Amino acid sequence: MRFWLMMFVAVAWHAPAVAEPELRGHGGPVRAIAITPDGQRAITGSFDQSAIVWQLDRGIALAVLRVHEGAVNAVAALPGGRFATAGEDGRIALWAGTGASAPERLLNVHKGPISALALSPDGHWIASSSWDSTVWLTPLGGGESRAFEGHPGNINGVAFSPDGHALISAGYDGTLRIWPLDGTAPRVVRLPTPLNALAVARDGTIAAGGADGSLFLLSGTGALRQQIEAAESPLIAVAFSPDGRTVAAASPRGAVVFFDTATGEKRFTLNGPGLPVWSLAFTPDGRQLLTGGGDRIVRRWDALNGEHLGPVVIERGVDFSAGLDGSRGAEVFKACAVCHALKAGEAPRAGPSLAGVMGRHIGTTPGYAYSGGFAAHDIVWSKETIARLFELGPSTYTPGTKMPEQKVISAEDRAALVDFIEKATRQP
Repeated sequence: MRFWLMMFVAVAWHAPAVAEPELRGHGGPVRAIAITPDGQRAITGSFDQSAIVWQLDRGIALAVLRVHEGAVNAVAALPGGRFATAGEDGRIALWAGTGASAPERLLNVHKGPISALALSPDGHWIASSSWDSTVWLTPLGGGESRAFEGHPGNINGVAFSPDGHALISAGYDGTLRIWPLDGTAPRVVRLPTPLNALAVARDGTIAAGGADGSLFLLSGTGALRQQIEAAESPLIAVAFSPDGRTVAAASPRGAVVFFDTATGEKRFTLNGPGLPVWSLAFTPDGRQLLTGGGDRIVRRWDALNGEHLGPVVIERGVDFSAGLDGSRGAEVFKACAVCHALKAGEAPRAGPSLAGVMGRHIGTTPGYAYSGGFAAHDIVWSKETIARLFELGPSTYTPGTKMPEQKVISAEDRAALVDFIEKATRQP
Protein backbone atom coordinates (compact mmCIF):
# COMPACT_ATOMS: atom_id res chain seq x y z
CA MET A 1 0.00 0.00 0.00
CA ARG A 2 1.18 3.46 -0.69
CA PHE A 3 -0.32 6.64 0.07
CA TRP A 4 -0.21 10.29 -1.61
CA LEU A 5 -1.44 17.58 -4.27
CA MET A 6 -0.46 20.35 -6.07
CA MET A 7 -1.44 23.92 -6.74
CA PHE A 8 -2.13 25.26 -10.21
CA VAL A 9 -1.97 28.74 -11.69
CA ALA A 10 -4.88 29.42 -14.05
CA VAL A 11 -4.18 30.86 -17.45
CA ALA A 12 -6.12 30.47 -20.66
CA TRP A 13 -5.44 27.41 -22.79
CA HIS A 14 -7.55 26.30 -25.72
CA ALA A 15 -7.79 22.54 -25.91
CA PRO A 16 -7.88 20.95 -29.34
CA ALA A 17 -11.25 19.77 -30.56
CA VAL A 18 -10.11 16.17 -30.98
CA ALA A 19 -9.74 14.20 -27.76
CA GLU A 20 -6.11 13.50 -26.97
CA PRO A 21 -4.88 9.98 -26.27
CA GLU A 22 -4.27 8.53 -22.85
CA LEU A 23 -0.78 8.98 -21.42
CA ARG A 24 1.05 5.66 -21.13
CA GLY A 25 4.55 5.01 -19.94
CA HIS A 26 4.65 4.42 -16.21
CA GLY A 27 5.31 0.98 -14.77
CA GLY A 28 3.26 1.51 -11.61
CA PRO A 29 0.29 3.46 -10.27
CA VAL A 30 0.45 7.20 -11.01
CA ARG A 31 0.79 8.94 -7.66
CA ALA A 32 1.06 12.63 -8.62
CA ILE A 33 0.22 15.03 -11.48
CA ALA A 34 1.06 18.69 -12.08
CA ILE A 35 0.37 20.80 -15.18
CA THR A 36 2.33 23.82 -16.38
CA PRO A 37 0.47 27.16 -16.26
CA ASP A 38 0.20 27.31 -20.06
CA GLY A 39 -1.44 23.88 -20.15
CA GLN A 40 1.08 22.54 -22.65
CA ARG A 41 2.96 20.10 -20.46
CA ALA A 42 2.37 17.87 -17.47
CA ILE A 43 4.63 15.98 -15.11
CA THR A 44 3.59 12.76 -13.39
CA GLY A 45 5.16 10.75 -10.58
CA SER A 46 4.71 7.04 -10.03
CA PHE A 47 5.28 4.17 -7.65
CA ASP A 48 7.74 2.95 -10.32
CA GLN A 49 10.28 5.49 -8.95
CA SER A 50 10.17 7.69 -12.06
CA ALA A 51 8.64 10.98 -13.18
CA ILE A 52 7.59 11.61 -16.79
CA VAL A 53 7.21 14.97 -18.54
CA TRP A 54 4.46 14.93 -21.18
CA GLN A 55 3.51 17.10 -24.15
CA LEU A 56 -0.22 17.25 -23.59
CA ASP A 57 -1.42 18.32 -27.03
CA ARG A 58 0.43 15.39 -28.64
CA GLY A 59 0.07 12.89 -25.81
CA ILE A 60 3.75 11.93 -25.87
CA ALA A 61 6.45 11.57 -23.25
CA LEU A 62 9.23 14.16 -23.56
CA ALA A 63 11.48 12.93 -20.78
CA VAL A 64 11.72 10.29 -18.06
CA LEU A 65 13.31 11.66 -14.88
CA ARG A 66 14.98 9.13 -12.59
CA VAL A 67 16.85 9.86 -9.39
CA HIS A 68 14.62 8.73 -6.51
CA GLU A 69 15.11 5.54 -4.52
CA GLY A 70 11.44 4.86 -3.98
CA ALA A 71 8.06 6.00 -5.22
CA VAL A 72 7.72 9.54 -6.59
CA ASN A 73 4.89 10.84 -4.41
CA ALA A 74 4.86 14.52 -5.40
CA VAL A 75 5.65 16.68 -8.43
CA ALA A 76 5.48 20.38 -9.24
CA ALA A 77 5.82 22.55 -12.34
CA LEU A 78 8.24 25.39 -11.65
CA PRO A 79 8.83 28.70 -13.47
CA GLY A 80 11.01 28.69 -16.57
CA GLY A 81 10.12 25.19 -17.74
CA ARG A 82 11.65 23.55 -14.67
CA PHE A 83 10.18 20.79 -12.53
CA ALA A 84 10.41 19.39 -9.01
CA THR A 85 9.98 15.80 -7.89
CA ALA A 86 9.91 14.31 -4.39
CA GLY A 87 9.56 10.82 -3.05
CA GLU A 88 9.77 8.11 -0.48
CA ASP A 89 13.51 8.65 -0.16
CA GLY A 90 12.89 12.03 1.49
CA ARG A 91 14.65 14.00 -1.24
CA ILE A 92 13.43 16.83 -3.47
CA ALA A 93 14.97 16.98 -6.94
CA LEU A 94 14.97 20.20 -8.96
CA TRP A 95 15.20 19.64 -12.72
CA ALA A 96 16.29 22.27 -15.26
CA GLY A 97 13.95 20.95 -17.97
CA THR A 98 13.14 18.02 -20.22
CA GLY A 99 16.70 17.74 -21.50
CA ALA A 100 18.23 17.21 -18.07
CA SER A 101 19.75 13.79 -17.42
CA ALA A 102 20.25 14.62 -13.73
CA PRO A 103 18.70 17.14 -11.34
CA GLU A 104 20.38 20.51 -10.95
CA ARG A 105 19.87 20.35 -7.19
CA LEU A 106 18.91 17.77 -4.58
CA LEU A 107 17.33 19.03 -1.37
CA ASN A 108 17.76 16.83 1.70
CA VAL A 109 15.71 18.67 4.31
CA HIS A 110 13.43 15.75 5.24
CA LYS A 111 14.13 12.58 7.20
CA GLY A 112 11.13 10.62 5.94
CA PRO A 113 8.98 10.09 2.85
CA ILE A 114 7.72 13.30 1.25
CA SER A 115 3.97 13.40 0.65
CA ALA A 116 3.36 16.68 -1.20
CA LEU A 117 4.93 19.74 -2.83
CA ALA A 118 3.53 23.23 -3.34
CA LEU A 119 4.86 26.21 -5.28
CA SER A 120 4.41 29.70 -3.82
CA PRO A 121 2.23 32.13 -5.82
CA ASP A 122 5.28 34.25 -6.68
CA GLY A 123 7.20 31.18 -7.84
CA HIS A 124 10.13 31.81 -5.49
CA TRP A 125 9.57 29.15 -2.84
CA ILE A 126 8.71 25.47 -2.67
CA ALA A 127 7.01 23.88 0.34
CA SER A 128 7.18 20.19 1.15
CA SER A 129 5.37 17.97 3.65
CA SER A 130 6.59 14.67 5.00
CA TRP A 131 5.89 11.70 7.19
CA ASP A 132 8.74 12.98 9.39
CA SER A 133 6.17 15.38 10.98
CA THR A 134 7.62 18.48 9.34
CA VAL A 135 6.83 21.01 6.65
CA TRP A 136 9.79 22.77 5.04
CA LEU A 137 9.90 26.01 3.08
CA THR A 138 12.84 26.27 0.67
CA PRO A 139 13.86 29.21 -1.56
CA LEU A 140 14.25 28.03 -5.16
CA GLY A 141 16.97 30.58 -5.78
CA GLY A 142 19.15 29.20 -2.99
CA GLY A 143 19.40 30.02 0.68
CA GLU A 144 18.33 28.64 4.02
CA SER A 145 15.30 26.37 4.35
CA ARG A 146 12.83 26.84 7.18
CA ALA A 147 10.99 24.14 9.15
CA PHE A 148 7.44 24.19 10.52
CA GLU A 149 6.81 21.67 13.29
CA GLY A 150 3.75 20.81 15.32
CA HIS A 151 2.00 17.81 13.78
CA PRO A 152 2.77 14.73 15.91
CA GLY A 153 2.69 12.31 12.97
CA ASN A 154 2.52 11.98 9.21
CA ILE A 155 1.76 15.14 7.24
CA ASN A 156 -0.03 14.25 4.02
CA GLY A 157 -0.55 17.60 2.30
CA VAL A 158 0.77 21.15 2.04
CA ALA A 159 -0.35 24.26 0.14
CA PHE A 160 0.15 28.03 0.10
CA SER A 161 -2.59 30.54 0.80
CA PRO A 162 -3.44 32.45 -2.41
CA ASP A 163 -1.67 35.60 -1.15
CA GLY A 164 1.46 33.61 -0.28
CA HIS A 165 1.43 34.79 3.33
CA ALA A 166 0.72 31.41 4.94
CA LEU A 167 1.25 27.69 4.56
CA ILE A 168 -1.52 25.16 5.16
CA SER A 169 -0.81 21.56 6.15
CA ALA A 170 -3.02 18.50 6.68
CA GLY A 171 -1.97 15.67 8.95
CA TYR A 172 -2.89 12.18 9.94
CA ASP A 173 -3.39 13.56 13.45
CA GLY A 174 -6.70 14.95 12.18
CA THR A 175 -5.56 18.56 12.26
CA LEU A 176 -5.33 21.20 9.58
CA ARG A 177 -2.78 23.89 10.44
CA ILE A 178 -2.46 27.38 8.99
CA TRP A 179 1.11 28.68 9.44
CA PRO A 180 1.58 32.46 8.97
CA LEU A 181 4.96 33.07 7.35
CA ASP A 182 5.57 36.07 9.62
CA GLY A 183 6.38 33.65 12.43
CA THR A 184 3.21 34.04 14.50
CA ALA A 185 1.59 30.97 16.00
CA PRO A 186 -0.31 28.68 13.63
CA ARG A 187 -4.05 28.20 13.78
CA VAL A 188 -4.88 24.56 14.52
CA VAL A 189 -8.21 23.24 13.21
CA ARG A 190 -9.20 19.84 14.59
CA LEU A 191 -11.29 17.61 12.34
CA PRO A 192 -12.88 14.28 13.30
CA THR A 193 -10.72 11.98 11.14
CA PRO A 194 -7.14 11.66 9.88
CA LEU A 195 -6.47 13.79 6.79
CA ASN A 196 -4.94 12.30 3.63
CA ALA A 197 -5.23 15.06 1.04
CA LEU A 198 -5.30 18.85 0.73
CA ALA A 199 -6.04 21.52 -1.88
CA VAL A 200 -6.56 25.29 -1.78
CA ALA A 201 -8.68 27.24 -4.27
CA ARG A 202 -7.80 30.66 -5.69
CA ASP A 203 -10.33 32.32 -3.36
CA GLY A 204 -8.71 30.68 -0.33
CA THR A 205 -11.24 27.88 0.19
CA ILE A 206 -9.56 24.82 1.66
CA ALA A 207 -10.49 21.21 0.84
CA ALA A 208 -9.26 18.33 2.97
CA GLY A 209 -9.85 14.65 2.27
CA GLY A 210 -10.49 12.45 5.30
CA ALA A 211 -9.64 8.84 6.08
CA ASP A 212 -13.33 8.17 6.76
CA GLY A 213 -14.34 9.33 3.26
CA SER A 214 -15.38 12.82 4.37
CA LEU A 215 -14.59 15.88 2.29
CA PHE A 216 -14.13 19.00 4.43
CA LEU A 217 -14.53 22.48 2.93
CA LEU A 218 -13.17 25.32 5.05
CA SER A 219 -12.68 29.06 4.71
CA GLY A 220 -9.22 30.52 4.28
CA THR A 221 -9.12 31.18 8.03
CA GLY A 222 -9.97 27.56 8.84
CA ALA A 223 -13.70 27.89 9.62
CA LEU A 224 -15.50 24.68 8.68
CA ARG A 225 -18.15 25.36 6.04
CA GLN A 226 -19.21 21.87 5.03
CA GLN A 227 -18.52 18.23 5.79
CA ILE A 228 -19.56 16.08 2.83
CA GLU A 229 -19.88 12.28 2.89
CA ALA A 230 -17.95 11.81 -0.33
CA ALA A 231 -16.99 8.11 -0.24
CA GLU A 232 -17.16 4.93 1.80
CA SER A 233 -13.37 4.61 1.85
CA PRO A 234 -10.53 7.08 2.53
CA LEU A 235 -10.13 10.06 0.23
CA ILE A 236 -6.59 10.08 -1.16
CA ALA A 237 -6.69 12.99 -3.64
CA VAL A 238 -8.59 16.27 -3.96
CA ALA A 239 -8.35 19.09 -6.51
CA PHE A 240 -10.15 22.37 -7.21
CA SER A 241 -11.14 23.54 -10.66
CA PRO A 242 -9.34 26.77 -11.61
CA ASP A 243 -12.46 28.87 -10.93
CA GLY A 244 -12.90 27.21 -7.53
CA ARG A 245 -16.51 26.27 -8.20
CA THR A 246 -15.88 22.55 -8.35
CA VAL A 247 -13.85 20.20 -6.18
CA ALA A 248 -13.02 16.65 -7.23
CA ALA A 249 -12.31 13.90 -4.71
CA ALA A 250 -10.90 10.42 -5.31
CA SER A 251 -10.87 7.26 -3.22
CA PRO A 252 -9.02 3.95 -3.74
CA ARG A 253 -12.24 1.93 -3.66
CA GLY A 254 -14.47 4.38 -5.49
CA ALA A 255 -14.78 6.65 -8.47
CA VAL A 256 -13.91 10.34 -8.67
CA VAL A 257 -16.78 12.54 -7.50
CA PHE A 258 -17.32 16.19 -8.45
CA PHE A 259 -18.96 18.53 -5.92
CA ASP A 260 -20.25 22.09 -6.11
CA THR A 261 -18.13 24.02 -3.61
CA ALA A 262 -20.90 26.53 -2.87
CA THR A 263 -23.67 24.03 -2.09
CA GLY A 264 -21.79 20.79 -1.42
CA GLU A 265 -24.07 19.01 -3.88
CA LYS A 266 -22.70 16.19 -6.01
CA ARG A 267 -22.49 17.13 -9.67
CA PHE A 268 -21.47 13.82 -11.20
CA THR A 269 -19.19 10.83 -10.79
CA LEU A 270 -16.44 9.63 -13.12
CA ASN A 271 -17.11 5.98 -13.87
CA GLY A 272 -14.81 4.04 -16.10
CA PRO A 273 -11.40 2.44 -16.42
CA GLY A 274 -8.35 3.28 -14.38
CA LEU A 275 -9.78 2.95 -10.89
CA PRO A 276 -8.55 3.30 -8.24
CA VAL A 277 -7.44 6.88 -8.85
CA TRP A 278 -4.40 8.12 -6.94
CA SER A 279 -3.97 11.64 -8.31
CA LEU A 280 -5.98 14.47 -9.88
CA ALA A 281 -5.25 17.68 -11.79
CA PHE A 282 -7.51 20.11 -13.67
CA THR A 283 -6.16 21.70 -16.83
CA PRO A 284 -5.71 25.47 -16.42
CA ASP A 285 -8.80 26.25 -18.52
CA GLY A 286 -10.93 23.95 -16.33
CA ARG A 287 -12.18 21.90 -19.28
CA GLN A 288 -10.42 18.64 -18.47
CA LEU A 289 -9.46 16.60 -15.45
CA LEU A 290 -6.42 14.33 -15.62
CA THR A 291 -6.45 11.28 -13.36
CA GLY A 292 -3.56 9.03 -12.42
CA GLY A 293 -4.75 5.47 -12.20
CA GLY A 294 -3.82 2.29 -10.46
CA ASP A 295 -3.49 0.80 -13.93
CA ARG A 296 -0.43 3.02 -14.69
CA ILE A 297 -2.31 5.24 -17.17
CA VAL A 298 -3.09 8.96 -17.06
CA ARG A 299 -6.59 9.48 -18.40
CA ARG A 300 -8.46 12.60 -19.49
CA TRP A 301 -12.05 13.45 -18.66
CA ASP A 302 -14.41 16.22 -19.68
CA ALA A 303 -14.59 18.28 -16.49
CA LEU A 304 -17.96 19.72 -17.49
CA ASN A 305 -19.88 16.45 -17.86
CA GLY A 306 -17.60 13.64 -16.65
CA GLU A 307 -17.26 11.91 -20.01
CA HIS A 308 -14.07 9.98 -20.69
CA LEU A 309 -12.02 11.55 -23.49
CA GLY A 310 -10.18 9.54 -26.11
CA PRO A 311 -10.23 5.80 -26.74
CA VAL A 312 -10.77 3.48 -23.82
CA VAL A 313 -8.09 0.81 -24.03
CA ILE A 314 -7.59 -1.30 -20.95
CA GLU A 315 -4.28 -3.09 -20.69
CA ARG A 316 -4.42 -6.79 -19.99
CA GLY A 317 -3.70 -7.68 -16.41
CA VAL A 318 -4.10 -4.24 -14.83
CA ASP A 319 -7.34 -4.98 -12.97
CA PHE A 320 -5.65 -5.65 -9.65
CA SER A 321 -8.90 -6.67 -7.97
CA ALA A 322 -9.74 -9.31 -10.58
CA GLY A 323 -9.97 -12.81 -9.14
CA LEU A 324 -10.83 -11.76 -5.61
CA ASP A 325 -13.47 -14.04 -4.14
CA GLY A 326 -16.09 -11.39 -3.32
CA SER A 327 -15.90 -11.95 0.44
CA ARG A 328 -15.88 -9.13 2.95
CA GLY A 329 -12.16 -9.66 3.43
CA ALA A 330 -11.60 -9.37 -0.32
CA GLU A 331 -13.51 -6.09 -0.36
CA VAL A 332 -11.25 -4.71 2.38
CA PHE A 333 -8.18 -6.00 0.52
CA LYS A 334 -9.05 -4.05 -2.65
CA ALA A 335 -7.32 -1.00 -1.18
CA CYS A 336 -4.16 -3.15 -0.86
CA ALA A 337 -4.36 -4.89 -4.24
CA VAL A 338 -2.71 -2.09 -6.21
CA CYS A 339 0.53 -2.56 -4.29
CA HIS A 340 0.51 -6.21 -3.21
CA ALA A 341 0.13 -9.37 -5.31
CA LEU A 342 -1.30 -12.45 -3.64
CA LYS A 343 0.16 -15.24 -5.76
CA ALA A 344 3.66 -16.17 -6.82
CA GLY A 345 4.43 -15.32 -10.41
CA GLU A 346 2.17 -12.27 -10.62
CA ALA A 347 3.60 -9.10 -12.13
CA PRO A 348 5.61 -6.92 -9.72
CA ARG A 349 3.74 -4.13 -7.97
CA ALA A 350 4.73 -1.19 -5.81
CA GLY A 351 4.90 -3.29 -2.64
CA PRO A 352 6.19 -6.81 -1.92
CA SER A 353 4.22 -9.89 -2.94
CA LEU A 354 2.20 -11.48 -0.15
CA ALA A 355 2.52 -14.99 -1.61
CA GLY A 356 3.45 -17.28 1.26
CA VAL A 357 3.43 -14.41 3.75
CA MET A 358 2.14 -16.44 6.70
CA GLY A 359 5.09 -17.62 8.78
CA ARG A 360 7.57 -15.38 6.93
CA HIS A 361 9.87 -13.05 8.84
CA ILE A 362 9.28 -9.37 8.18
CA GLY A 363 11.29 -7.80 5.36
CA THR A 364 12.39 -11.03 3.67
CA THR A 365 10.37 -11.23 0.44
CA PRO A 366 12.94 -12.11 -2.25
CA GLY A 367 13.69 -9.35 -4.74
CA TYR A 368 12.01 -6.49 -2.86
CA ALA A 369 14.03 -3.49 -1.56
CA TYR A 370 12.74 -2.82 1.95
CA SER A 371 13.54 0.25 4.01
CA GLY A 372 16.19 -0.57 6.61
CA GLY A 373 13.99 0.36 9.54
CA PHE A 374 11.19 -1.93 8.41
CA ALA A 375 13.35 -4.98 7.82
CA ALA A 376 15.01 -4.61 11.24
CA HIS A 377 11.84 -5.47 13.19
CA ASP A 378 11.54 -8.88 14.83
CA ILE A 379 8.11 -9.85 13.55
CA VAL A 380 6.87 -13.05 11.94
CA TRP A 381 3.74 -12.55 9.89
CA SER A 382 0.65 -14.39 11.08
CA LYS A 383 -3.04 -13.63 11.26
CA GLU A 384 -2.44 -12.08 14.66
CA THR A 385 0.50 -9.86 13.65
CA ILE A 386 -1.15 -8.70 10.42
CA ALA A 387 -4.29 -7.81 12.37
CA ARG A 388 -2.14 -5.90 14.85
CA LEU A 389 -0.48 -4.01 11.97
CA PHE A 390 -3.84 -2.67 10.80
CA GLU A 391 -5.15 -2.07 14.31
CA LEU A 392 -2.23 0.17 15.38
CA GLY A 393 -1.20 1.44 11.94
CA PRO A 394 2.08 0.80 10.11
CA SER A 395 4.00 3.78 11.54
CA THR A 396 3.28 2.63 15.12
CA TYR A 397 3.65 -1.13 14.66
CA THR A 398 6.56 -1.04 12.18
CA PRO A 399 8.40 2.30 12.52
CA GLY A 400 10.53 3.07 9.49
CA THR A 401 8.08 1.54 7.03
CA LYS A 402 7.32 3.01 3.59
CA MET A 403 3.68 1.92 3.90
CA PRO A 404 0.99 4.59 4.18
CA GLU A 405 -0.57 5.22 7.56
CA GLN A 406 -3.80 3.30 7.09
CA LYS A 407 -5.77 1.49 9.74
CA VAL A 408 -8.71 -0.91 9.59
CA ILE A 409 -10.79 0.42 12.45
CA SER A 410 -13.46 -2.28 12.55
CA ALA A 411 -12.42 -5.47 14.36
CA GLU A 412 -14.78 -7.43 12.13
CA ASP A 413 -13.18 -6.00 8.99
CA ARG A 414 -9.69 -6.79 10.33
CA ALA A 415 -10.70 -10.36 11.04
CA ALA A 416 -12.21 -10.72 7.57
CA LEU A 417 -9.10 -9.21 5.98
CA VAL A 418 -6.61 -11.54 7.68
CA ASP A 419 -8.82 -14.56 6.99
CA PHE A 420 -8.83 -13.61 3.32
CA ILE A 421 -5.05 -13.01 3.21
CA GLU A 422 -4.35 -16.33 4.97
CA LYS A 423 -6.48 -18.20 2.44
CA ALA A 424 -5.45 -16.29 -0.70
CA THR A 425 -1.67 -16.41 -0.11
CA ARG A 426 -1.25 -20.11 0.55
CA GLN A 427 1.49 -21.59 -1.56
CA PRO A 428 0.50 -24.60 -3.70
